[in-house]
Amino acid sequence: MSNTLPTLAVLGGTGHEGSGIAFRAALAGCKVVVGSRAAARAAARAAELNAQAGSNHVSGAGLIEAAQQAQVVVLAVPYAAQVATAEQVRPALEGKVLIDVTVPLKPPKVSLVQLPPEGSCVKALQDRLGTGVRVVSAFQNVSAHALMNPNKPVDCDVLVCADDPEAKTIVRDLVTKMGLVAIDAGPLANSVVSETLTSVLIHLNKTYKVPASGIRISGLR
Repeated sequence: MSNTLPTLAVLGGTGHEGSGIAFRAALAGCKVVVGSRAAARAAARAAELNAQAGSNHVSGAGLIEAAQQAQVVVLAVPYAAQVATAEQVRPALEGKVLIDVTVPLKPPKVSLVQLPPEGSCVKALQDRLGTGVRVVSAFQNVSAHALMNPNKPVDCDVLVCADDPEAKTIVRDLVTKMGLVAIDAGPLANSVVSETLTSVLIHLNKTYKVPASGIRISGLR
């Protein structure tokens, strides 16, 4: 495991899940750039996250500028904006690891699994971007509520899927340093499991009146 933390760009970092990932990475000592279509909004959210984390590790920028500054880029935008955002920053993604957190949720029925025709939307993005961008699937099943609570361990494993072994290792190392458990869940096509589980967890949250249900893989510890 490398001792060097990468600079992390979180595109969609002003949203709930993106903010949670940025917050946990900042707590781990990562330099984080929150990316948003509105740079001023990103800067404001970065200031809030620094105050919450007690650090100065987080800055804000526009989407392209954020991606340009990072070694690892997180795509944490709604499904409807996944492809457009990735295409917008595509020149800044070449040769980098892209962690795609996307889940194909289609409001208002977000507790109903609704996969696109191609199956995994993360695998579909890898096919679209080509091998110059190493796409890794992660964080789909970890709630923003849990990520933003530094006083309680995150009771959810992170399933990590990728076709590139080195990229998968980089992401698993990062997840571990963020204080979470990273599980090697196989190739990128297996991301379809993580993506569909999110709707199940949303249903559980509503049914059992809890803020942050999650998953644990038994038999590995």
